[in-house]
Amino acid sequence: MRPLEGITVLTLEHAVAAPFCTRQLADLGARVIKIERPGTGDFARAYDTRVNGQASYFVWLNRSKESLTLDAKQPEARDILARLVAQADVLVQNLAPGAAARLGLSYEALRAAHPRLIVCDISGYGDDGPYRDKKAYDLLIQSEAGFLSITGTPESPAKAGCSIADISAGMYAYSNILTALIQRGRTGQGCRIDLSMLESMVEWMSHAMYYAYNGAAPPVRAGAAHASIYPYGPFPTGDGKVIMLGLQNEREWATFCQKVLMRPQLAADAAALVRTSPGLLA
Repeated sequence: MRPLEGITVLTLEHAVAAPFCTRQLADLGARVIKIERPGTGDFARAYDTRVNGQASYFVWLNRSKESLTLDAKQPEARDILARLVAQADVLVQNLAPGAAARLGLSYEALRAAHPRLIVCDISGYGDDGPYRDKKAYDLLIQSEAGFLSITGTPESPAKAGCSIADISAGMYAYSNILTALIQRGRTGQGCRIDLSMLESMVEWMSHAMYYAYNGAAPPVRAGAAHASIYPYGPFPTGDGKVIMLGLQNEREWATFCQKVLMRPQLAADAAALVRTSPGLLA
């Protein structure tokens, strides 16, 4: 038996954040019913055709789910949604701001009739504040959270190679839903989870904020190297190739000097390290 067998998740989702959350619930055994718009379905279906004609994003994010096409603006579809909600333990949505409420699927509209229901709303900027009604995209959130300020080279910032703002929001939604299920098991009551991509990425940027605490300089963009740990990153080797090193403490450094460099004296000789480091593995 998988941990979430017997749990039903109804999800009105597209793109990455909510599908990533619910796919993990499905992996744990939950029955996930995905509602898609007529005609095109989840627009992530059209991102590419890399997996036997299907989109790589879509295949990654939607395994183990059931899919149902509904035009949620039609009365008949509203009736079907109402019946599905009545059977659900969890409702997840990352529609455009305000869309779920207009469909009668807000936590406030559902809580009286479904007190055990857990509602997870995933948005770009959260339920309040000046950006609450704005759509969000991964690159915008990476930028607005400050991620691009510490990623890339001194000459040029760079975004992450995968959709980390979406993934971050999906992970926090997933963990919060698991927590809400535990809480419901104790209290019998559902709850609302209001989760935003921006807040998720800001949490990931907390180290950079504390690094720049009290007016200190922020982390520099160091490419594949590290802004404050050394040796950590790419180093050229004598045969013209590059090796990645990741050492994080003095114990590892001493072992590295002794067993890899075969220069144990470097471990306690800061001046020798400075002289040697440009051609560390030459």
